[in-house]
Amino acid sequence: MNAPLPFDKEKVFSVSEISLVIKEMLEGVLAGVSVEGEISNLKTAASGHVYFDLKDGGALISAVMFKGYARGAKLKEGDQVLVRGDLSCYVKSGRYQIIVRSVSVQTQGNLYLEFEKLKAKLSAEGLFDAARKKPLPKFPARIGVITSPTGAAVRDILSVLRRRGRNLEVIIAPVLVQGEGSREQICEAIAALNKLKPAVDVLLLGRGGGSIEDLWSFNEEIVVRAVAASGIPVISCVGHETDFTLTDFAASLRAPTPSAAAELVVENAKNTFTHIAQLNKMLLQAMVLKYEGLAARLQAAARHKILREPRFIFEPREQRLDDLVEGLQKNMALRIKEAQSALQTACHRLSALNPACVLKRGYAIVRRLDDGKIARTALKGEKLTVETAQDLFEVETL
Repeated sequence: MNAPLPFDKEKVFSVSEISLVIKEMLEGVLAGVSVEGEISNLKTAASGHVYFDLKDGGALISAVMFKGYARGAKLKEGDQVLVRGDLSCYVKSGRYQIIVRSVSVQTQGNLYLEFEKLKAKLSAEGLFDAARKKPLPKFPARIGVITSPTGAAVRDILSVLRRRGRNLEVIIAPVLVQGEGSREQICEAIAALNKLKPAVDVLLLGRGGGSIEDLWSFNEEIVVRAVAASGIPVISCVGHETDFTLTDFAASLRAPTPSAAAELVVENAKNTFTHIAQLNKMLLQAMVLKYEGLAARLQAAARHKILREPRFIFEPREQRLDDLVEGLQKNMALRIKEAQSALQTACHRLSALNPACVLKRGYAIVRRLDDGKIARTALKGEKLTVETAQDLFEVETL
């Protein structure tokens, strides 16, 4: 890798400058990087560029394939892919991303689809609902462990329980954790431990890491249903931290590793009294801080000029009220003036259309004598009345 870029520690960067520095560092160190992950939030822009997230069980990273590289790529949501490209930083949002130059779909797509299909089915039935999960006991005495008797998982679990959980009774239910017959053995072990008397307080179900095929027994429907139906709380601890199986969703709790599951079993019992003491100390500290804060606020308020001189509150508001009243009066006067002008204009227009005014300009109104209607044309010998501005007289057409 390249050496870190030198920079002046006394310099104050703008947001744009620091984003550019990050961009240069990423592009200089991680060019041509290969990353494997699962496609999520896949979308193709109108420009032809393809955007998606690459994720695994622990994190995700944004990715972009510009259209020149995206041509011919047939990607879909949930594909497990291997991409190669350059790590960069999108300066505008300050988000680091992979600029993908090539992508290849791996061979786990079918299993993923089967996983998602069954997950959706069982979720719709309510098997993964938080309301049905059983709380872990605070003071467990009997621990049931369902795993391979020869794997690293059982050794890790026993090591933690011996070291941290004294006086615990551990019951091992040996099962196959992959391959033919494993799912049946796991279900039988869950049922058997649920029937033990005295009762087992909590079950640890898991194994070490492996490929998705290796872990598939813990995605089998009958195993997931057995976990959900258990009357004893189940901690699912399958694989490593980034591995997820359907038993994780059906169990009362998911632990990232088998040893972490053992830690979870005993931590409540061992830490309860310490936690209570810490809470008591924190409560006392919080009360002291609250009291001191209120006392400081009271002293600051007593010194504030507004409490010493209340006029500082209302005098500026009285002045503001005067400004508003003056502005309102000016606005009303302007509106009245505009209305008067409009009224005067309308009166002039109306007066110009008055028939009497038209007659004064030398025009006359001609009506038929018999019915008094306006005569626009006349027949020979027809009697008419002619109205001018000053006179009204009869005439007969020639």
